[in-house]
Amino acid sequence: MVFASRVGPGVRSLMTTAVKSSGHDFGGVPGGNLPFDTRSPRKLAIIMGAFLGSGFSIPFLLLRHQLLKN
Repeated sequence: MVFASRVGPGVRSLMTTAVKSSGHDFGGVPGGNLPFDTRSPRKLAIIMGAFLGSGFSIPFLLLRHQLLKN
């Protein structure tokens, strides 16, 4: 318990400093922390389709690969 009370404030200040110096200022904008742009619906649909489609197709491609193996 003594160790936690001595180390806790130091870790907390280190983490807040790391967050402040990361250079990201989202400012409460919806979708500001997402890794893709949400302002263009067409581009968003294409990116989401590619992301979800690639994950959905992997089991089928693996099955095809196994069936075609000699």
